[in-house]
Amino acid sequence: MSHLSPRIASGGNLDNKRIGVGTTMYYPVEVVGAMLSMGDAHAAQGDSELDGTGIETSITGQFKITVLKKDTLSPALSVLDSPLGETESEWIVHGFTETDYLATYPDDPSQIYGASDLNKAMMNAFMQTRKFLMAQYDLTEYESWTIITQGANFGITQVVDGTFGTV
Repeated sequence: MSHLSPRIASGGNLDNKRIGVGTTMYYPVEVVGAMLSMGDAHAAQGDSELDGTGIETSITGQFKITVLKKDTLSPALSVLDSPLGETESEWIVHGFTETDYLATYPDDPSQIYGASDLNKAMMNAFMQTRKFLMAQYDLTEYESWTIITQGANFGITQVVDGTFGTV
């Protein structure tokens, strides 16, 4: 049996049904010489992946991988602590129970399994969205709150695999 670790800022098992053909994903690279792995594709999945599985399938496609150096990032990309998706019509900002559960629980990372909390994940998604909007569109904090209140759609990506996820 294979086990996927909970997701962290650099990605990992996002299980987000909003990511699909044509989506551009931005993932922070945390270590020199980092590697990339893609998989765990779902033919269908609702919000939450509640029982730990969507309709699992293989994935075949063409992917364009580009490394963007930190000093070339837009202000909006440089302030985020989580993966970001971009489609023709929307931004997909991720939030998790912990942005980096390995830093929160350095002595026993498995503690994240008992500490996962959708309220914390939602607050994290809100904070990431707020930072993104302020940097992307040069908004004040209060202006970003108004836009989030009037136009943001938040959803649950999953409540399995350790740290819960929201977008």
